[in-house]
Amino acid sequence: MTQTVTHAVSNAAAGFNTSEARFNMIEQQIRTWDVLDPVVLAVLDKVPRENFVAESQKGLAFADIELPIGNGHNMLSPKVEGRILQAVGVKKTDKVLLVGTGSGYLTALLATLADHVHAVEIHPDLSATAQARLQKQNIHNVTLHVADAANGYASEAPYDVIIFTGSLPLRPLAAEKMLNVGGRLFAVIGEMPIMEATLTQRVSADAFRHEAIFETCLPPLDNAPQAAKFEF
Repeated sequence: MTQTVTHAVSNAAAGFNTSEARFNMIEQQIRTWDVLDPVVLAVLDKVPRENFVAESQKGLAFADIELPIGNGHNMLSPKVEGRILQAVGVKKTDKVLLVGTGSGYLTALLATLADHVHAVEIHPDLSATAQARLQKQNIHNVTLHVADAANGYASEAPYDVIIFTGSLPLRPLAAEKMLNVGGRLFAVIGEMPIMEATLTQRVSADAFRHEAIFETCLPPLDNAPQAAKFEF
């Protein structure tokens, strides 16, 4: 099932003045977590985070927490979203795969920076909510898919950027092969309590460079491939 979202990003937050809260989020949470790229900071200031949370959560939209969004999933914290964007360095010509549409906010940030975003969500209700929010913000360069993309999403490959919003116990080898040469893949790899945010770059048809960029813990991605368990 595929849904296409049409329109362009609005600059204005709706309903109430949030400029001070947004400023504090950027200055006190995101900058202090080594997110210094002016392009990233600008898009975090531009896209209204409060329009991608439930009405009852608007007062917490800029807090340094992972807000619950349903189906046992959470919205990423602002500082992690900032670090992801800084790591992958999205360009206006990039085709992006986001695995885990979630609230739609990271999708909106990526769409503001990229040429086109394919956002895949396994839960139809989350995808539908994200679609409505993106339409309200007049974002046009996104295609939403309802599918299991734990191994990537081959039907729209190749991509310049791939981002997994849930953790994986193993490197996503199948998804790495969906990158264009020069493409970047962000994934949090490991199992509780030890996980690392990693960046993979495809440097040639047959070669990849892997880098651990910071430590964090994220809930596991639904249906993530598991390491083989040995029984004695």
